[in-house]
Amino acid sequence: MFLSQRYHRLFITASLIFMVSLITAIFTHEFLWFIIPFVWILLPLVFNYAVSFTEQLFWLMLIVLPLSTELNITDSLGLDFPDEILLMLLTGIFFIQWVYKPEVFPIYILRKPLFLILVLQLFWILVCCFFSVDPVLSVKFFLAKIWYVVPFVLLPQIILRFQNDFKKLALCLLLPMLFVVLQALLRHSFYDFSFEGVKQVLDPYFRNHVNYSAMLVCLLAVLWCIRKLTANGQRYSGLINIGIIIGIAGLVLSYSRGAWAALVLGIMAGLIIHYKRMRLLLIMIVILFIGSVSWLSINDNYLQFSPDYQHTIFHSDFSEHLQATVTLKDVSNAERFYRWVAAANMIAAKPITGFGPNNFYNNYKPYAVNGFKTWVSNNPDHSSVHNYFLLTALEQGIIGLILFSTLLFAMLLKTEQLYHQMQNRFYRSIAITTGIILVMIATVNFLSDLIETDKIGSLFWLSLGIIFLLDEKLKEEKQSIA
Repeated sequence: MFLSQRYHRLFITASLIFMVSLITAIFTHEFLWFIIPFVWILLPLVFNYAVSFTEQLFWLMLIVLPLSTELNITDSLGLDFPDEILLMLLTGIFFIQWVYKPEVFPIYILRKPLFLILVLQLFWILVCCFFSVDPVLSVKFFLAKIWYVVPFVLLPQIILRFQNDFKKLALCLLLPMLFVVLQALLRHSFYDFSFEGVKQVLDPYFRNHVNYSAMLVCLLAVLWCIRKLTANGQRYSGLINIGIIIGIAGLVLSYSRGAWAALVLGIMAGLIIHYKRMRLLLIMIVILFIGSVSWLSINDNYLQFSPDYQHTIFHSDFSEHLQATVTLKDVSNAERFYRWVAAANMIAAKPITGFGPNNFYNNYKPYAVNGFKTWVSNNPDHSSVHNYFLLTALEQGIIGLILFSTLLFAMLLKTEQLYHQMQNRFYRSIAITTGIILVMIATVNFLSDLIETDKIGSLFWLSLGIIFLLDEKLKEEKQSIA
């Protein structure tokens, strides 16, 4: 009797919603109102399923990460599909579960200094939104930051409990990326593996060869870690070797100078972490940065790098492209100087709170110097400054740059500490690999701004989540020994 009354009420409610939607659609001539009854019925079912299978959604999100594509909804609104939808869904589920079950929040990370730095960075981004030139764009940026941090930093604390979970994490990223590399190599072969041809073979998975090579070089480090933990002759060791060869071939044929540099510096980072020299390296980087900025500012020395407009061109032949890079006549590097000078002037104009997150493109041209202008400076692609550190400083002020750099440096120092203090070989290998990946990400972001992209931003925030996990594993190790 009770069930029949309940279903009767549901039927009446559904009928009323349908009738209201029908009448509204007729009078407004907008038939999207018909969607409302279906959403009302399906949304609770979808939500209940998502809550029950949060872990499965997490693994699915990792699998589709290398396979996702950019989807433009309007001229000003776009998202990465389907991974960004899953990120938003996972973030919403986490907050709802937290309200109903407060114990779901990994309380131990509140005691981590790295988490405090992260909270301060997020807080400062929110502050910058209030002083932003375009607050709407900045709020969008802040919300996107939240739905990256929650799934990649907080959810791993709940889901990654055992060694097999870490192995599953690696496979969920590597196998789809292997597919992307194989199809890219196959399609690239029809262009004779040319420099120009690589741009034609990455769609729809990657916007360009820079994003593709950046993710590939980072995942090569993961593959190296797996190979390091797999003895010769052990099951699957041959397949791992083949995977490394395919990955290196894909990286070489991506023709991305930044990713090649990241590979070299990543190898050096492994040695630096092993010999415990990370602190010295970071001090040297800070000194070099301050010295370079000071020298460029004195007597307008930066003007020495202004390009020759007539001879700064794009080269379709890669050997000519490299030669132009060395002689500073490559258009991509010349355009970087144009935007970097504009960025420096923007930082000088608003040094505290910056222009607001997501506000470079709409504001940089009045701050550019015509002496650095190139024939691609009209920027039809709406691309950014091509240096994430400069981008952070001009959009979030000097304080924002300090907070991000502090977070990055602290993460690198923590990976070194974990590598040297942990006894478990498996987790030590993950620690040094995480440090290598962070150095690679920092390298590619010196010439690009990829932290806000789904491919590289996900790996950066996932690295932070893994550091929290390893720090807790180290604490467990010390307690067991005591």
